[in-house]
Amino acid sequence: MAPATSEPPNPGQLSPLPGVQRHITTHDNNGKAIFHSSEPGDWTTFTPSMAFDLIYTTSTSPPNMNNDVDLSDHEAVRTSGKLGLVNPGGSVCRIVDFGPSSSEEGAPKGIMHRTQSLDYGIVLEGEVECVLDSGEKRVMRRGDVAVQRGTMHEWRNASTTEWARIVFVLQDSEKIKVAGHELSEDLSASGEEVAKMLKSQP
Repeated sequence: MAPATSEPPNPGQLSPLPGVQRHITTHDNNGKAIFHSSEPGDWTTFTPSMAFDLIYTTSTSPPNMNNDVDLSDHEAVRTSGKLGLVNPGGSVCRIVDFGPSSSEEGAPKGIMHRTQSLDYGIVLEGEVECVLDSGEKRVMRRGDVAVQRGTMHEWRNASTTEWARIVFVLQDSEKIKVAGHELSEDLSASGEEVAKMLKSQP
């Protein structure tokens, strides 16, 4: 069997990793499954070492797929310029590429943050450290999954030479309370400019 070939990087993609193709299905008038669309990744660069590819969003839970309502909702969210890391009342699927970590002393390693969401993070390429504000951390490799339950955390590329890639699914959640204290979204460690971009993605 011939080895699978990788897609070349998408136009505008920051990393040298394989390009992404998104395939969305729907139904024809006879109820048969068909492909609605197939499109290359559409990347947004946030820092010189981090870029996002928005795959899909839902705006209700459960989503309404009748008459392709969810497709229309996603397009409205995508073009609104107001999507943050989480889509209130729904979900977000995105791919994030992380550049190699700097080995220089004092160089930034990641962005400590919290979102009001239940997240699944699946490593597709490379090795990534998931670091919590308690100081605990785990090294995740290709195929490993993190279930992120509204905690303060950051992602660090464990390599100083290779790019890494994670696919995230974020689901809006109830407000998080611990010992009577409400824990809200926190992007303050990212810096004002990056936080503004993360709260209103193009």
